[in-house]
Amino acid sequence: MKILVTGGAGFIGSAVVRQLITETEHEVVNLDKLTYAANLDNVAGVAASTRYAFVRADIRDRAAMDALFSRHRPDAVMHLAAESHVDRSIDGPADFIETNILGTYTLLEAARAYLAGGGPRHFRFHHVSTDEVYGTLGPDGLFTEETPYAPNSPYSSSKASSDMLVRAWHHTYGLPVVTSNCSNNYGPYQFPEKLIPVVILAALEGRPIPVYGKGENVRDWLYVEDHAAALRRILETGRLGETYNVGGHNELTNIGLVRLLCRLMDELCPDSPYAPHEGLITFVTDRPGHDLRYAIDAGKIERELGWRPSVTVEEGLRRTVRWYLGNRAWWEAIRARGFKGERLGLKG
Repeated sequence: MKILVTGGAGFIGSAVVRQLITETEHEVVNLDKLTYAANLDNVAGVAASTRYAFVRADIRDRAAMDALFSRHRPDAVMHLAAESHVDRSIDGPADFIETNILGTYTLLEAARAYLAGGGPRHFRFHHVSTDEVYGTLGPDGLFTEETPYAPNSPYSSSKASSDMLVRAWHHTYGLPVVTSNCSNNYGPYQFPEKLIPVVILAALEGRPIPVYGKGENVRDWLYVEDHAAALRRILETGRLGETYNVGGHNELTNIGLVRLLCRLMDELCPDSPYAPHEGLITFVTDRPGHDLRYAIDAGKIERELGWRPSVTVEEGLRRTVRWYLGNRAWWEAIRARGFKGERLGLKG
């Protein structure tokens, strides 16, 4: 297939692009606006492939989307382009409304016009979303595909809205869609505003490691390469009109996660003057509307598509810490562009 990946220079999107080029025979068209968190260095290792093309454009630009579909004629879309940082959505929700809702609407309409104009009959549109649309859990239970939507932040509300648009375009217009909702992602190439790289870089440099509230919020952590593999499986074999939840079976409190990262830093940086790194943990004022717990029931994708996560959280975090320690040039280049890394993100 020729696959259009939106947001393919971002964290999860670039993992999808790398896998598609290195592990399949598919062609990839990487569409990205290159906003602050996008980075073409994330796909530098595959950019020379004859099966790879990059297009810089905004998914809100209908003329650009129509031209892209007409020129490249993709067999499928994997739609990952989104604003995803909860704290930023609280500070300034407009970008989230524009990109996540209006951008998805524009892309859906461009795809619908493409099919009406003679696009391939086997075309499918894979919309990639988040478990945050389901709201928050108590100490028990798991999110399933039937869990009612109850988003609590501007970010999750904008993603819930985009999910509903995708559903409506399928049921109203017959657009061949499939949707996935994932738990928190982590791994190499994650932008340094998110929780895990924030902790690693603060520990490395001896700065305070910020933890919201008492650190009791629980997240289910999914290694990004496992997620990319799940997305490929859903695109290729998922049933049209269906939703698949993708989780890592790795629930941790935020403070438990941070302490585990600190122990890994102690182990992997034995000469650090800041060890033991747990001494750097600093509790900070909780953010508004902070959801208590997310946890995914991934039984449907396991039963129907045969996908399961392959990386435990301990192994995935070890790989991630090693990657950040061994790739200073990557995150130092981001800082050189003006990002200071003082924000704290809890969504992958």
